[in-house]
Amino acid sequence: MKQISLIGCGRWGTFLGWYAANYCVDQVLLYDIPTSPNFIELKETRKNAYLSLSDNMYLKEKIADVLESDDIIISIGCQHLRSLARELNGYNLAGKNFLLAMKGLEEPSGTILVDVFRQEVKQDVHVACLGGPGHVQDYMKKVPSCAVIDSYEEAAKEHWINLLQSDLIRFYYGNDVIGNQIGAALKNVVGLAAGILDGLEWYGLKGALMARAPVEVGRFIKHYGGNPLSAYGLAHLGDYEATLFSKHSHNRMYGEMFAKGERFGKLAEGVPTLKAVKLIADKENIDMPICQMLYKVIYEEAEIKESIRVLFDRSLKREF
Repeated sequence: MKQISLIGCGRWGTFLGWYAANYCVDQVLLYDIPTSPNFIELKETRKNAYLSLSDNMYLKEKIADVLESDDIIISIGCQHLRSLARELNGYNLAGKNFLLAMKGLEEPSGTILVDVFRQEVKQDVHVACLGGPGHVQDYMKKVPSCAVIDSYEEAAKEHWINLLQSDLIRFYYGNDVIGNQIGAALKNVVGLAAGILDGLEWYGLKGALMARAPVEVGRFIKHYGGNPLSAYGLAHLGDYEATLFSKHSHNRMYGEMFAKGERFGKLAEGVPTLKAVKLIADKENIDMPICQMLYKVIYEEAEIKESIRVLFDRSLKREF
């Protein structure tokens, strides 16, 4: 009997559990902190705003119960991964396969999530990461999409793609862990910028944002030792429609409401990731004008329209 465990019962994590249970394996075990609102809702109603749990999905209140599986997907807030990894390291994990299904950089270190996990779990485990477009709302309407799975280990990529491939999600083999992790993280930051433009009703500028942001992200990827062209793959540019335009995108909506002077109460991973990007870019002298502008308006309360206009006053240069 094939079984997958899932740690993290937010919107995306619960969907991945549902997807695995309905397309890939015989049963799925789900764990979250028992006092979390998401877990309480699932326990009381066996559904959330997006889906209903199928009969082969089982909620567990102890993390040890889901660690019996050989294959474990993690989908939690990025800034909590290190503490979770430390907790997991207290159990016997030898030979287990982990898939990190969230997008961000650790703040303030700027460490990619695969490396955060590997730094804390001192056992012989296999770690991969998931990137690319896809919204729960679209998948639940059976709208197909693509994604990329990457790892430092070829066998880990092969394992997860063979396990999760279906006619709903087509998985590609990644070949740049650094580029795909950074690209996935920074598309959330670019989503904040897109939302701000929506909030200002400066829609025409979003095309320029789409063209210039991957160039900037490519510089950041290159600094980390990855391939700048990964910024044009599924993990970054491929996720733009779902992040820069979709009404379902938390990061885009955060930016839109911010521009309107309103508060967005849900998790937008681009906000802490932006802080990490700013720290690294300043320290390493990486040219990141879009991210620098975003940091000023979100963290330093700079006037939004004036901050955007400053970008146009920069010295002229060739496109490539």
